[in-house]
Amino acid sequence: MLLCRGIITRNTAQRSINQSYVCDMSERDLIVSNLDVCWDSVVEFLSKLESSQWQTQSLCPEWTIRGVAAHMVSVEQALSNWLPSGLDTPPPFEKVGGYFEAAMQMPEAELVAHMQSTFDIRRENLSETTEADFANPSVTPVGPATYGRFMAVREFDFWMHERDCRTPLGINTDNGGPEAEMALNEVHLSIGYIAGKKIGLTEGQSIHFDITGSVERDIYVRVEGRAVECEPIDAPTTTLHCDSMAFMNQACGRVDPEVPIREGAISWSGDAELGAHAARNLRFTM
Repeated sequence: MLLCRGIITRNTAQRSINQSYVCDMSERDLIVSNLDVCWDSVVEFLSKLESSQWQTQSLCPEWTIRGVAAHMVSVEQALSNWLPSGLDTPPPFEKVGGYFEAAMQMPEAELVAHMQSTFDIRRENLSETTEADFANPSVTPVGPATYGRFMAVREFDFWMHERDCRTPLGINTDNGGPEAEMALNEVHLSIGYIAGKKIGLTEGQSIHFDITGSVERDIYVRVEGRAVECEPIDAPTTTLHCDSMAFMNQACGRVDPEVPIREGAISWSGDAELGAHAARNLRFTM
């Protein structure tokens, strides 16, 4: 049996990431499956929108829902029929700008059809890959890694962006399951950076991220020279109690932190001053 998780390389993270998710799928197969689900979900969601809804401001400050859709498909279009053989064959990101502008000019129905056809090409591309292909070194948005890690980042991107569009429209979605677990992995991998650099834990301090809701996870970080994930601590300096979607929105800079704090989706115990500070300083990316 293999752990159902994204491409994880840090030993401590491997012990805690998705301990509750076990299946027979390889990492490659899980990533491909999750991307397939995300692509289907995005197309189905967008195909049902009224014309006026496409102009709604998304949770991404620079984009309406149309802009998010154009962004998602333009990146996948650039990645179509590309597979790295190493770090010397980077993804053709120089094509994304032109693809994005073209997508922004398409009528809504045409854009949805374009997304479907582009995702079908990507499905065919991924169906032809092997475990060895996923292990190939690759330039990625998070630095040099593997093609598999790159595809896990793409899954994270789609999962978040669909919610960037659904939330302003008040359209609910399922925020759990393997796709949500994999998306959370991308934040989990940066938890030391979040705790040490964004929250600013100091030597000897520790924090417990008590994540509940659609995805459940316990993450502990302490500072011993630097902030590192660690085994469970009986009495961490502070504990941050977070709904999983609220945690993702804060880590990705999507929502004013005062909103989930006011709504009770994020709270804290232990050192109250540190907890209050942590709750307002989770953002590590946009």
